[in-house]
Amino acid sequence: MLNVTARQELMSKIVDTLFVVVEDARFDFSDGGLQIRVVDPSHVAMIQMDIDAAAFDTWEIDETKLGLEMRKLKDLVTLGAPGDLIEMTHSDDTGVLTLNLGKIDRNIRPLDNSTLSPPTLPSLDLGCKVTLGGAEFSQALRAARQVGDLVNFSIEPEKFTVHVQGSTDSVTVEFSKDEVQLLECDKPSRSQYSLTYLVPMTKIFGNLESVELGFGENYPLSMNFSFNDGSAEVKYFLAPRVESEY
Repeated sequence: MLNVTARQELMSKIVDTLFVVVEDARFDFSDGGLQIRVVDPSHVAMIQMDIDAAAFDTWEIDETKLGLEMRKLKDLVTLGAPGDLIEMTHSDDTGVLTLNLGKIDRNIRPLDNSTLSPPTLPSLDLGCKVTLGGAEFSQALRAARQVGDLVNFSIEPEKFTVHVQGSTDSVTVEFSKDEVQLLECDKPSRSQYSLTYLVPMTKIFGNLESVELGFGENYPLSMNFSFNDGSAEVKYFLAPRVESEY
């Protein structure tokens, strides 16, 4: 049994975040809340999302795992407006998930859970961390995307730099330690990542107060942020593009 009600803006954020990486995801409902773990088909990007039960207006469940198609959820969610309530009900008897938005009832047949294998997220010991505003980081990434596909993040004890070299042009965005919320670095490091994966995330965190980055020399990128007054937490991991020369 599952009876959950969420605000449209919460569901929109959940679906939009996951849709950056995957088309299908397994939603794991438990007493404490909702957890979703996904990895893109190329195993380059991963997301773990944890949403506390308190973020929802109604939370009456037995432990349930539902494989859902992001496009179907997005189609329904985009019909609503912020503040609208979306009710989700599911029972083992019918095996159908019903989504209610106002006068709209949409029945969805969940995917076979055996076709979805949530990944185990890496445990990383990252020596470099930067926390900065979502709008600032979003602007830096979008500027970088204008001239190239691969971005270099570099960090020193006193600054964090975003740099991309295109075929003819380049973009550099530099943040001093005083211009970010946190900068920790045990040694200078640099790593390169695909903007194809990073730029779509800017629409998710671009209006957030803070985004925490962690990386090391040619190490995966860890990006953490929260929304819905901290009741929803996202951990995003992106594999590096290791090159012999930048």
